[in-house]
Amino acid sequence: MVTITKPDDWTDKLEPLGEALPILEFARAETQKRAPHLTHPLLCLDAIRVGVEEGGLAGLKQESAAFNKAASLDTHKALVHIFFAQRATKKVRGITDGGLKPRRIKKIAVLGGGLMGSGIATASALAGIEVLLKEVNQKFLEGGMARIKSNLASRVKKGKMAQEAADAVFARVKGTLDYNDFGSVDMVIEAVIEDVGLKQRIFADLERVCRPDAILSSNTSTIDISLIGAKTRAAERIVGAHFFSPAHIMPLLEIVRTDKTSPQVVLDTLEYGSAIKKTPVVVGNCTGFAVNRVFFPYTQAACLLVDLGLDPYKIDMAIFAGFGMPMGPFRLSDLVGADIGLHVGKNFLDSFPERTYPAHLIVKLNEAKRLGEKTGSGFYAYDARRKAKPDPALAPIVEASRKASGLYKGGKPPPMSPQDIIEFIFFPVVNEGCRVIAEGIVDKPADLDVATVLSMGFPAYRGGLIKYADLVGAKHVVDRLNGWVAQFESAGLAGFFKPCEYLANAAKNGTQLGAGVAPGSRM
Repeated sequence: MVTITKPDDWTDKLEPLGEALPILEFARAETQKRAPHLTHPLLCLDAIRVGVEEGGLAGLKQESAAFNKAASLDTHKALVHIFFAQRATKKVRGITDGGLKPRRIKKIAVLGGGLMGSGIATASALAGIEVLLKEVNQKFLEGGMARIKSNLASRVKKGKMAQEAADAVFARVKGTLDYNDFGSVDMVIEAVIEDVGLKQRIFADLERVCRPDAILSSNTSTIDISLIGAKTRAAERIVGAHFFSPAHIMPLLEIVRTDKTSPQVVLDTLEYGSAIKKTPVVVGNCTGFAVNRVFFPYTQAACLLVDLGLDPYKIDMAIFAGFGMPMGPFRLSDLVGADIGLHVGKNFLDSFPERTYPAHLIVKLNEAKRLGEKTGSGFYAYDARRKAKPDPALAPIVEASRKASGLYKGGKPPPMSPQDIIEFIFFPVVNEGCRVIAEGIVDKPADLDVATVLSMGFPAYRGGLIKYADLVGAKHVVDRLNGWVAQFESAGLAGFFKPCEYLANAAKNGTQLGAGVAPGSRM
């Protein structure tokens, strides 16, 4: 006969304590090292320790108390928010509620076998989709096919798939130098260099060689989608399919619709994004779309701080260790490439001249041919394994940037704590995010939260950009921005910090930034 005990009877303790407690202390130290911004794992360990030392009943009571305390934390609110927000990106007003049924994408063509194009081809082939990879010559084509094979080999090496499975995936990819087989594809993804003229010529060719119902998409990160398709009569089936590098690994897919893109094409692209295991977010058409547009003040604000006299490595440390980003803005610049940063930055300077800061540092790095990891030096110096370390040779470039800005008068830099640095860099980003919401570039604010977490590595435990701002409080954000408006007005930089109407109204009325979308949404 089995005796069933009640929790009240659970008084047994784990013996000997001398073995259990060191294990718990080790777990606590590792948790604090790996997740320094999180409290709830430590609460769990506390509950386990009480159970070990005082028995099961005491442990259960402590577990209940730990749960209640964890549920009151901002990190709990943020993580719950991002959990549900990520599952809601596939519900888009006017697209998924209109009774349309998605068409399955069985075969695609990818134009360009570079890092991005090969990554897109890899992700698609892994999902069972047939892929045509087109290049302009045999050498480039062989390079693109080799990258795909290398991507699959990496998965085999990591134990994520067997070699036989990798061979079967690679067999789904066919290389080509012409458009002869393009009449059989359901979707084309153009992933060539950011040259408007080239893209326009390609899309004119695609209109001619593809089926009338084939989706024509571009992986551009900044160029106006309407401009790309301006020389076609296929505006209703042209859409942006913006992947993030490396495309076969990064989980976000920005689907960029224009005013003329048909709901069916958007729905089909949503289906394709889900099929290749991406989280798709539908956004409107503007410079930088959602993610890149929102984050253009990120590096600019960091460069402004350096021009004011702050150490770039301390800035990176504040954003990395203090806030929890995967890396600081200058390390990120080196990863992306200062040449890319200069090109993309120019797009924003041209589009939003009244609220941008010309990043002299990026210009000076390009002049010095210090482009980042790919050249072995940028803000940091890199060894053969691309491990970064601070570089004393950066000092004259910093000095030249400060001289060009005219902001640093020598002496001591302005006193700024790590929290001051975090707010100086992120609050202009929040401000631009609010503009994106107000303009209807995103269907709902939570979509922007998901996009920033999955693309930029914005900490999920902060809930994404807009949720973070709501947890901080719109009034605090506006008060700090207005303080910088006053501080930098004489330097002509007030526009970089001036709170937009959407943000200012939320601060004034005490409303949540993530509560809804402004009337007149473009979505």
